[in-house]
Amino acid sequence: MNQEQKKIATGILYTDQYQLTMAQFYFQMGLHKNEVQFEYFFRKYPDYGSHKAGYCIFAGLEWLLDWMGDVKFRDLELDLLKNQKSSSGKPFYDPSFLAWLKDNGSFDQISIRSMSEGRVIHPNVPVAVVQGPFAMAQILESSLLNHLNYQSLVATRASRIRQAGRNRVVLEFGMRRGQDLGANAGARGALIGGADFTSNVGISHVLGFPPKGTHAHSMIQAFMALGYSELDAFRAFAQVYPDDCVLLVDTLNTLESGVPNAIKVFEELKKKGHEPRGVRIDSGDLAHLSVLARKMLDANGFSKTFITLSNQLDEMVITQIINQIIEEAPSYGVDPDHVVNRLVFGVGTRMLTSSGQCALDGVYKLTAIKKNQVWKPAIKISETPAKTINPGFKKNWRIYDQRGKATVDLICLDHERPDQEESIFLHHPVEAQTYRSLNRSGISRIECLLKEVFLKGRPCREHPSIDRIRKIRDADLNHLDPGVKRLINPHIYHVSLSRELWNLKQAMVRSRQKTHENHQV
Repeated sequence: MNQEQKKIATGILYTDQYQLTMAQFYFQMGLHKNEVQFEYFFRKYPDYGSHKAGYCIFAGLEWLLDWMGDVKFRDLELDLLKNQKSSSGKPFYDPSFLAWLKDNGSFDQISIRSMSEGRVIHPNVPVAVVQGPFAMAQILESSLLNHLNYQSLVATRASRIRQAGRNRVVLEFGMRRGQDLGANAGARGALIGGADFTSNVGISHVLGFPPKGTHAHSMIQAFMALGYSELDAFRAFAQVYPDDCVLLVDTLNTLESGVPNAIKVFEELKKKGHEPRGVRIDSGDLAHLSVLARKMLDANGFSKTFITLSNQLDEMVITQIINQIIEEAPSYGVDPDHVVNRLVFGVGTRMLTSSGQCALDGVYKLTAIKKNQVWKPAIKISETPAKTINPGFKKNWRIYDQRGKATVDLICLDHERPDQEESIFLHHPVEAQTYRSLNRSGISRIECLLKEVFLKGRPCREHPSIDRIRKIRDADLNHLDPGVKRLINPHIYHVSLSRELWNLKQAMVRSRQKTHENHQV
C-alpha cells in the first residue's frame, strides 16, 4: 500500500460495511440527527480453557480518542463510496447522504463518558458511554470495539502474568507472533496491564520506555560456523555491549557450556569495571536450570545478576516454574526466594495473542434515543436472559466495604445517588428473586466510575502517562479480594442493578413481549 492507501485503510473508513449501511438508512429515515446513547461493555471474562480471569483491565481509550480526533470523511473517501455499486449495479450510496457526510462526517458532535484506562472492569458494567448523532455514533462502533477490546484483552493477560510472577520484571517479547501492526496496540496493552518493558523498539520510543532484549542464538551459531567458539561469541558481544551484557546460555548446553562461559566473560567484564546484567535461558527445564544456574552464578560472585526466562510462558507456566523452584532449590542448598527474586520473565506469544482466549467479548449497544427532546430508553431482548441489555441513562458506582475492598459494582439510573442512601438495594442482574441490601455502616466508600473524557469532538483532559495508568491499575488490584484474582476458579465479583433499573428493565421486557404477542394475534 502507498501512503494514501494507508490513510484510507486506517482513517474514517476503518469500520465495517454495515455501519455505513445503517448510517445511510438512518439518514433516509430522517433519524441520522437524533441524539442517541450507546454503551460499551463486555459480557464475559476471558476463559483460557484450563484457567479463567476474574477481572479485566481496561485499555485502549487514548488511542481511540486520538483516532476519533484525527479522522473524517474527505473527498477521497467520499469518491470511493460514490463509486461503490449495489448488487444491481446502481450506486450503493445516495448522493444526498454523501453530501451530508461531506459536511458532517466527523466525530465533532460525539461525547464520551468513560472509566479510566488501567481500571479493573467487570462484565455488563458500562465502561464507555457514547452520545451523539445517530449516524456518526453508529459509524464509530467497529473502530471503538477494535481499539478497546484488544488492548483490554492483552492488558488483562499481562496483569495475570505479572501476578503469577510475583511482581518480578516482565518483558513483552511477542511482536514476531503478533497480528501485524496490532503488535503495537498489544505492546501498549501489555505495558498498561503488567509488562515493565517491551522488545518492540518503535512503540517503546513512542511511549517513552527503553526497549529491552538480549541476543539471538544465531550469533553463537554464526561464530561456531566460522570456526570460533561459544566463549568467543560471548566475549565479542560483551565487548560491544559491556554495560548491557545479557548472555543467552542454552544454544549448546546450558549448565556445562553456556553458564560457565558466561561466568568467564562476566569475570572479565568485572575486572574492566563493568557490571554484568545476567543470562537468559530459552529452552529445557526452566525451573531446574534456574536453580543450578543461580547456584553457579552466586558461587562465582554474581549474586546480583538476573536470570531471564523465555519460551512459551504464560501465567500458569510461570506459576509452575516458581512452585518447582520453591520445592527444588533447597535440595541444592540454594535459597528459593533468592532465585525467584532475581528472575525476569520474557513473555511472547501467549500474552500478545492472548492464547486460549483470542478476543474479549466486548459489545456496543444502543440504550437510549431522543425523541421530541425527550430521552427514550432502548432495550435489546435476548432469549438468553443474561444478554438482555440494561436500558436507559445509567451510572456505575463501585462500593467498598469496611476493609477498603471493592465488594460490588452497582449500575443505577442516571438520577440515582446511592452515595446518599442509608441502605443500598442490590438486585441480581438476571435472577428475579435474588437481591440484598447494604447498610452504610458496612461501607467505607462509594465511587462513581464514569468520567467525561470526550466532549463534542474534543478530549476533556490530557491523556495520562503509562506510569499514571499503572498506578490506577495497582490501586484497583489492591482493592480486589484475593479470591477474585485467583488464576484458577476465581471468586465471582458481584455486579448488581438498582431497584429502579431492574424495574425499568422488566417493564420494558414485558411491554415488548406484549407488543410481540399482539402482533402475532
